[in-house]
Amino acid sequence: MAAGTLYTYPENWRAFKAQIAAQYSGAKLKVASSAPAFTFGQTNRAPAFLNNFPLGKVPAFQGDDGFCLFESNAIAHYLSSDALRGGSPQSSAQVLQWVSFADSEIIPPASAWVFPTLGIMQYNKQATEQAKEEVKRVLAVLNQHLNTHTFLVGERVSLADITVVCSLLWLYKQVLEPAFRQPYPNVTRWFVTCINQPQFKAVLGEVRLCEKMAQFDAKTFAEMQPKKEVPQKKEKGGKADAGKQQQQPQDKKEKEKKKEEKKPAPDVEEMDECEAALAAEPKTKDPFAHLPKRCASWRFDSIDPILTNRVEFMRSGMPSLEHGHCSRNARLVPRGIFAHGFRNQLQGTQD
Repeated sequence: MAAGTLYTYPENWRAFKAQIAAQYSGAKLKVASSAPAFTFGQTNRAPAFLNNFPLGKVPAFQGDDGFCLFESNAIAHYLSSDALRGGSPQSSAQVLQWVSFADSEIIPPASAWVFPTLGIMQYNKQATEQAKEEVKRVLAVLNQHLNTHTFLVGERVSLADITVVCSLLWLYKQVLEPAFRQPYPNVTRWFVTCINQPQFKAVLGEVRLCEKMAQFDAKTFAEMQPKKEVPQKKEKGGKADAGKQQQQPQDKKEKEKKKEEKKPAPDVEEMDECEAALAAEPKTKDPFAHLPKRCASWRFDSIDPILTNRVEFMRSGMPSLEHGHCSRNARLVPRGIFAHGFRNQLQGTQD
């Protein structure tokens, strides 16, 4: 018979599965859900806990023999008897079928619908409406199956019933008001039958079905959010603070004075006799200052094309060197023309 400790926080519906299974099987299970045995957010982050349960998730089971398990379905299966597990291969497979059905088909829409009403999750209208439709589909499947079955597998409570009841628990407590659950009488009959079993009551206590659908409460949601620590600003006031404020400008002035005193004077090189004599002489005027500043009106841009044209003319007037002879006069004529034209251009620009 299994024996050990189940670590969890209070009212954890996932832990309820293992606790109810232990009630049926007779397993010796100790529940650590409050200080000093367990404090959620502290104990499950301690190195000793993480050494056995690396994810730090709860519920987590540690047997008296040191055997450790995490994941609620695995723990519930380990603590169950053979009868709860199904007894035969076919029944065991059916139990596993409904356990998987609860995880994949019930929990996602149930969480999307119920969690906002508990302040755990922000409300989203579209997600909530979609979750309602998915819950209707799930309840329709269960209602059809339970139309010809007292329990989900066989004629007695099994781990399938325990798992599905725990998955539907908060739906029935928070949002499945009478008008909503009215089309699914077989599901409600089966649910009420299960929660009234002594083994269920020992863990769940008295379960009251929802009378009015719970709604999202923004205030509750705000209270559930972790508070951010804001650094406190020191209040300024009093004689001590006033004295500090007066000392600050004085300290700044003293520091500036010290910096000025510390600044080294610029090094001045000594002049030799020659440099001293030159420095003592009076500054002379520009020798070309008296000349007329007519050169400033020269049009240098007009000279440039003339130079270019003369050079091209000189090149075109040069005789060919391919035959091995060259006329000196032919070479001088362009040069004379070039010089004469350039002189005339300069005279024209100065006038």
